Amino acid sequence: MKFSNRIIVAVLAGLISFSGVFVAEDINIETLGKAIGTITSAAEAEVEKGPLSEPLEKVRISWETIPGAVSYRLVIMDGDTTSKDAEVKHFNRIPNNGYELDTSNMYKAKEYYWRICPLDYDGNVIGPYSDPKPLVGEEINPKAPLATTEFEKMAYSPLYPVFSWIPVEGSGGYEIRVSRENKFSPGRFDVVKEMTTKSNIYYEEGGYTWPGRYMWQVRSQDKAGVPNTEWSEPKYFEVENHVRIAALGDSITHGGGVCNVPPDYAIYSWEYYCQVPIKNLGCSGDSVQVMAQRFDRDVMPFSPGMLIIMGGVNNFRAGEDGWDTIAAMEQILAECQCHNVIPVFVTATPINPDLMSRVPTIETPAWYWKEQQELLNQWIMNQPYHVDVTPELTDGNGYLKAELTTDGLHPDHLGKKIIGETISNYLLTTFPSYNLTAK
Repeated sequence: MKFSNRIIVAVLAGLISFSGVFVAEDINIETLGKAIGTITSAAEAEVEKGPLSEPLEKVRISWETIPGAVSYRLVIMDGDTTSKDAEVKHFNRIPNNGYELDTSNMYKAKEYYWRICPLDYDGNVIGPYSDPKPLVGEEINPKAPLATTEFEKMAYSPLYPVFSWIPVEGSGGYEIRVSRENKFSPGRFDVVKEMTTKSNIYYEEGGYTWPGRYMWQVRSQDKAGVPNTEWSEPKYFEVENHVRIAALGDSITHGGGVCNVPPDYAIYSWEYYCQVPIKNLGCSGDSVQVMAQRFDRDVMPFSPGMLIIMGGVNNFRAGEDGWDTIAAMEQILAECQCHNVIPVFVTATPINPDLMSRVPTIETPAWYWKEQQELLNQWIMNQPYHVDVTPELTDGNGYLKAELTTDGLHPDHLGKKIIGETISNYLLTTFPSYNLTAK
């Protein structure tokens, strides 16, 4: 509620006169008015902050992804300071670029500040702390999960989208729904898929090939599977009925990096660094044989005029004979020729067994993987259209450079940048009359 300064002055003047301290005619109304204006402005500012009057049961803190960060350290401080003595709490190895903080037992939470710093795989600090920010400037008592997908930063949404969000504190699981806009009733979305998961990252198993505009949302469940939050704000993605260029591949094409960051973060997708818009048809875990099997189902619905083909890592690291991998590549080549699609093959990236051995979820590669990689790449280099991305990724031992990977298998953002820019430069140089920068 707002009152004019004139009314407040009049009321206060009367009260002062009544108290016997002053009489109304002794008051400088102009001076008093300015003072009252200052007081009321400050009071209104406090009211407009809103959340300050609300109990702080929970605060959702979020920050921009720091390239190369495997996880983060979050520090809560008593006041706007960087002093170690003011540290109230700290949380190490947060794998997401956000955290829901339970403040129900922090009686001074409204006075607290926060800051974060990036960590490497071993939990070592690899960058400076962010500047302190007040907790009350973050989301107070969030009512729904916060989605973190970045499809809007990509030229096209991936065929196999990955959905992610900041974990909800105390959640027992999540339900996801995907809806498609009704082409006869614009603005109306009909649910086409519903999924549940315990994690805050969900890899779609079914590709989206039916054209249209899609929307996805997530909400949390309690331990009994009952919804305990509202649905998140809608996030959208488009599915095209035709693209000029697509990329068929495994996880290196699909995206993701530094062990924790999923493919829906743009900087860990090599397509993000291309000047040429490319539809991502990658699927994590694929062998070349599975890529060949997916051709009719996943490639042809988009009728691309050109197909980037990049795979083989999952074959040679498992010990498969290079000639068997080449036979599957020849099958993809035959499919392209049959459907009048220009095939552009990309050399298989190296791996780093020493770094792979540190990650429990990654199997130790076959000891003779390098020979099979070289055999496959020789075949690729003999194709009419091919891109050699391996030189800048490979160290003196033939391994994937340690500075370009965390898990030894997947190139991180700098590696993806090398791949994307190399492919982009090759396409623009080799096909100058195709106007490839247009979608």
